[in-house]
Amino acid sequence: MLNLILFGPPGSGKGTQSQKLIERYGLKHISTGDLLRSEIANATSLGIEAKSYMDEGKLVPDIIVIGMIDNALNVHSGIKGVIFDGFPRTITQAEALDSLLLSRDSYIKKVIILNVEEVELAARLLKRGEHSGRSDDNLTTINKRINEYKNKTAPVASYYELQNKVTHIVGLGNVDDIFTNICNAVGTKN
Repeated sequence: MLNLILFGPPGSGKGTQSQKLIERYGLKHISTGDLLRSEIANATSLGIEAKSYMDEGKLVPDIIVIGMIDNALNVHSGIKGVIFDGFPRTITQAEALDSLLLSRDSYIKKVIILNVEEVELAARLLKRGEHSGRSDDNLTTINKRINEYKNKTAPVASYYELQNKVTHIVGLGNVDDIFTNICNAVGTKN
């Protein structure tokens, strides 16, 4: 399986590039937020347990999130690979994901990090906020989101850098050129 993690701060183009990767390689997009909502809506045992934590204002424990990812992989057992979105956010989650994939004779092939200067990110997010009604339509919120990304992602990126799985891609310029650079980093023709 071709398993990828795509990191990048808000406004770096992850959504656009994820969609292109899905189309090119036939991957399944796994978002932990989507999994949580689906498990809760379907009242699965994991969903009920997750909801109990959320109702108390607590973070859903990693073991539950990993269980949801395991379920998603079971449901989509014939897939060519996965793009993980919003996960892992901690080294503990990265280690758990690696263990889960290893138990399936698989692994994370590549972690792609889209790098974009903060001034450009702010401009993109302000423009997006004007048209989308998202909450990141002011510099204070944008700066908080960028800093949160940096604080949470840096340790996870370091974890995968030790495994020689990280490639940094400049997220500025033509969308198709950026995508070509990502495909070259992934190194898989399809």
